[in-house]
Amino acid sequence: MTTIKGPGIFLAQFMGDKAPFDNLQFICTWAESLGFKAVQIPSWDSRCIDIQQAAESKTYADEIKGIVSECGMEISELSSHLQGQLVAVHPAYDDLFDGFAPENVKGNSKARTEWAIQQLRYCAKACQNLGITAQPTFSGSFLWHTFHPWPQRPAGLVEEGFKELGKRWTPILNYFDECGVDACYEVHPGEDIFDGITYEMFLAEVKNHPRACLLYDPSHFVLQQLDYIEYIDLYHERIKAFHVKDAEFNPTGRQGTFGGYQSWANRAGRYRSLGDGQVDFKTIFSKLTQYDFQGWAVMEWECPIKHPEDGASEGALFIQEHIIRVTERAFDDFASSGIDEKKNKRVLGLDN
Repeated sequence: MTTIKGPGIFLAQFMGDKAPFDNLQFICTWAESLGFKAVQIPSWDSRCIDIQQAAESKTYADEIKGIVSECGMEISELSSHLQGQLVAVHPAYDDLFDGFAPENVKGNSKARTEWAIQQLRYCAKACQNLGITAQPTFSGSFLWHTFHPWPQRPAGLVEEGFKELGKRWTPILNYFDECGVDACYEVHPGEDIFDGITYEMFLAEVKNHPRACLLYDPSHFVLQQLDYIEYIDLYHERIKAFHVKDAEFNPTGRQGTFGGYQSWANRAGRYRSLGDGQVDFKTIFSKLTQYDFQGWAVMEWECPIKHPEDGASEGALFIQEHIIRVTERAFDDFASSGIDEKKNKRVLGLDN
């Protein structure tokens, strides 16, 4: 077993236009002052990193690593959620997801997909240059608009969607493998990989690719009413990244899992700051430690109620208190009588 590393913090929700949130050095200094030990960097945010330059220049990558190190921090991972999302987009979402893309490819879905794939290749190479082995991302989606099948889905539609998703991701995963990096899909509503079954369907299409791994985030499973503890038992060998994010689900006679088109604050299922929700983190940390998870526990903040800076300061302590320092010996070692082959055979009745 391994002691989970942490606490880390995902910077995406904290970056802004004012200090200390407007560049990598300032925000790392801020995060370190709260007790965080690592940052997960959003690869699309130029205030943090130029991802193409980090891929093409080991010197630049070392400079980024140096900025973080001088603040007393490490880089846990690079996130490529927005680029991964754009690998697969149904036309119904073109206008909305164009907001994730640069101006020169907006309105051109083919060019946008090509841009996203190249961005993921940059991210994989940048990880290699930075000495990082896991990269959280999204799968994208062709099928999400059909998750509640009305009208009835045509026969073969789901299979065709996953076939195309696998076709697009296989060469990306192969390049990740060349770079020694795991693609850690965040199992998430809005993606074609949104639960365990859909992940298994995707794995079948990419021939169980060893780099098609998982980011574990229990908050999304609370909102889906999925057993997030058993999920660890089922998929622990593939879990290579961990978002520590809380959530709650409080259904009423007026709304449930779909939320009635309400704002996040008014939904039955909503994300919360760490400790304010319903997630059983004691069991989660125990399970991941038992299964020898060797990555970082990274706080992701998405609470519609609490101020983000309060969520961050409380979150660092929350994670630290949940990290289990693993034991180096069994509790009953004091009673060990040592190894004695003859004695063992005698105890088993095999000495005759």
